[in-house]
Amino acid sequence: MRTFRTLQLATDFYDKADRLKIKGHLRDQLLRGASSVALNLSEGNAKFSVDEKKRFYQIAYASLQECKTILKLIRCEDEDLIDSADKLGAWIYNLLKSEIKVQNFRS
Repeated sequence: MRTFRTLQLATDFYDKADRLKIKGHLRDQLLRGASSVALNLSEGNAKFSVDEKKRFYQIAYASLQECKTILKLIRCEDEDLIDSADKLGAWIYNLLKSEIKVQNFRS
């Protein structure tokens, strides 16, 4: 079985976000967003059509952007978490870019 490295990064990001010491509604929103990234990557990976995969990967990317905004709002200073979010964003972006190439190739 092949490892879906982007999904592994997403689950690692969730774990790091969960360890962050914040309270209230932004903590809940951060964890829901972080779980959405991983869950949408997983669901998209299970789809057969490129368009369906792309839709779920775009949702994952949007959820990650929401998480990054929350990190800004709380003035997060955890460089490891911020770097993890940036790396994950780049990997999802590349995943979307590669899926687009596959779609264009098949057209």
